[in-house]
Amino acid sequence: MPLDQGSLKGRTALVTGANTGIGLETARELARAGARVWIACRNQGKAEAAMQDIRQSVPGADLQFLALDLGNLAKVRQAAQTFLDAGEPLHLLINNAGLAGSRGQTDDGFELAFGTNHLGPYLLTRLLLERVKSSGAGRIVFVASRAHYRCKGIVWGDQTESTRTVAGLHEYGVSKLANVLTAKSLAKRLEGTDVTTYSLHPGVVASDVWRRIPQPFRWVMHRFMITNEQGALTTLHCATAAAAAAETGLYYDKSAVKKPSRPARDEALAEELWQRSAAWVGLAE
Repeated sequence: MPLDQGSLKGRTALVTGANTGIGLETARELARAGARVWIACRNQGKAEAAMQDIRQSVPGADLQFLALDLGNLAKVRQAAQTFLDAGEPLHLLINNAGLAGSRGQTDDGFELAFGTNHLGPYLLTRLLLERVKSSGAGRIVFVASRAHYRCKGIVWGDQTESTRTVAGLHEYGVSKLANVLTAKSLAKRLEGTDVTTYSLHPGVVASDVWRRIPQPFRWVMHRFMITNEQGALTTLHCATAAAAAAETGLYYDKSAVKKPSRPARDEALAEELWQRSAAWVGLAE
């Protein structure tokens, strides 16, 4: 979905995990369309390399690095404050970063995928939400996955323990279910504002999210995956398409609305997740 050059001039976007994979391609196209893009990731060296890459294809791209570690809630707070202190508007928040096939716990004691893929983005979104609301018409996008269809629900006790399964793929699915539920809950809370929310499946993409899957399994998986450029298309649709401007809280696949899993449509589960997440990250409801 090539964006019209200059169509986002005057708009500011923040893309997490924009140093690689579909996040990098998302940032590239937003910059090509004239947006000022904050590249949010842990490693400044990798971010600078990504920004150099973007500028090679988009001369004059307006880019800014933001240090962000989604697996550490204190560092998420620090990143949000750094952005807020810059005094800039925020029109597009793209929660793209994530990990899969990993085991362990975050620095704060949460299951690794759940803490990194859900709680970190949840906290970042909550901390930046007032800035998005005050910036005019805005969009908040959660890059989820069709892996959420494999989950029958959320076992709350599991989220404060280390990863239980061998490859961590079940836990990854739970974290992606949480992304879909969060977009739904946030849309409800933003009724009457100019801010809309989206969750999506980008496709099974040969991106860096699978970096901890051991070889030769990762090589075999990549043979059946789509490119990062293809994977960014649905994110860009949700973030910029005029047709999506009147839609909120929905789930997308191949740039079209798709019905998510039954648990992802559970209003009570969505509300409980929101309440528990707020408590876990130390925020009021």
